[in-house]
Amino acid sequence: MSPASTRGARRATYSVEGLMKITLFAAAFAGLLSSLPAVAQETRLLPVDEAAKDPSWTSFRKRLLDAVARRDRKFVLGILDRDVRSGAESGRGVAEFRKQWDLDSGSSPLWQELPAALFLGGAYVKHDKGPLEFCAPYVSVRWPQDVDAFRGGAIVAKEALVKTAPSSVSDTLSTLSYDIVEVQDWEVNDQSADSRQKWVRIRLPQGEGYVPEEQIRSPIEHTACFVKSANGWRMTGFAPGGGK
Repeated sequence: MSPASTRGARRATYSVEGLMKITLFAAAFAGLLSSLPAVAQETRLLPVDEAAKDPSWTSFRKRLLDAVARRDRKFVLGILDRDVRSGAESGRGVAEFRKQWDLDSGSSPLWQELPAALFLGGAYVKHDKGPLEFCAPYVSVRWPQDVDAFRGGAIVAKEALVKTAPSSVSDTLSTLSYDIVEVQDWEVNDQSADSRQKWVRIRLPQGEGYVPEEQIRSPIEHTACFVKSANGWRMTGFAPGGGK
């Protein structure tokens, strides 16, 4: 199964309708991408944070993260662009965003998903139409075009330990730093029934291995995009791969 139908379904459970749309989107494009080369060996995607030196961004990012930590729905709704994107095929706008992310619920997955995206740093991207956007994490907008996005993942940590089994006490197969790898399974339970750690099974030249889910990111996972305007930063999208 693709990340959109496994990891995406687990980590972005904001509505059944939204999940169906994302899964259909992934299925439709998986066939088109099947002709692309498989994940290249020894390919890396180094981390970037191109807005880190912009004081307005660092200040805004801190306020946004603080608001998310407080689950401040009013603040989040207040920084949304009126045409904000929230899904691959869903309509645009604040009302749709509110529905897709189930913001009226105290258990909205936005409170976990948005910080996970923002903590990894981001990069600027310019679409054919529209303004320059800053999108985080950098994985989706910097993903190599000749690597199948539905079969790969980027290690987002330095010296991540690849284990021979889904357990922290298993032997270490390899050590990776920001490598792009082929993913075989996005959601593997820990060998210990008492552990809540999730693992991702990957393929290396040495064989199959496992990395903690927080140390690898798919380019089609949710990406938050923002535009800087005269009135400050606005969120223009939080959708699979950033949306368009």
